[in-house]
Amino acid sequence: MAIQIENVTKCFGRLRAVDGISLNVKRGELFAFLGPNGAGKTTTIKMMTGLLTPDAGTITICGHPMATDSQIAKSRIAFVPDQPFLYGKLTAREFMRFVGEMYGIDKSELPGRMQHYMDQLAVSGYADQLAEGYSHGMKQRVVLAAALLHEPDVLVVDEPMVGLDPRTARKVKDIFREWANAGRTVFMSTHTLEVAEAIADRIAIINHGRIVACGTLAQLKEKAAHEHRLEDIFLELTDPEDPPEMEETVLTS
Repeated sequence: MAIQIENVTKCFGRLRAVDGISLNVKRGELFAFLGPNGAGKTTTIKMMTGLLTPDAGTITICGHPMATDSQIAKSRIAFVPDQPFLYGKLTAREFMRFVGEMYGIDKSELPGRMQHYMDQLAVSGYADQLAEGYSHGMKQRVVLAAALLHEPDVLVVDEPMVGLDPRTARKVKDIFREWANAGRTVFMSTHTLEVAEAIADRIAIINHGRIVACGTLAQLKEKAAHEHRLEDIFLELTDPEDPPEMEETVLTS
């Protein structure tokens, strides 16, 4: 397994943001993680990437427990947050070189990799401009290009399509699909249900800190009260009137 989350809980004071969730994500899988605002998506991602420590449970990345082998586990991951961060006084090229050197990419190989991913994400034309002048969409493209640079086994992305123009969004979806087809794993948290419906192999829905459904789109449709689009299934399973102790519906592929 690329990602194993077992009985993970995280509390902030009296708020149980993540409530005993378990997920297994396979190598070569494009996995979508959905939920309303405040459902626990970002908290889960921060624990997966080592930015937060679970109060209970375990997280394992490519066979390496985050709790006891975090350095190796983190080296197998790239994380693209929903708010891309760049150093304003660095150019995209300088930022990518910094990231590449931080991950120990061979200096003879680094320029070629940088150019490849900058070309893929249409960054090359802006590569020598200071990041402080970039739009949100351009920052997103640069951060994603930098995340791909060390060719991680697990790519974790939070709202990857925000701020992207339609052409770049299509390219990013193609990259995610190619990445999964090559045996790597993409874990994508998004509110853009159409993207999840179009490209995800499996989908998990979290609500009130608990996984309320997990499976292929076809499996989710079978479990829903009516045959619907993903949007309808999502709204049905995350009804704000439902109490937190709603019955969990987890499906396996």
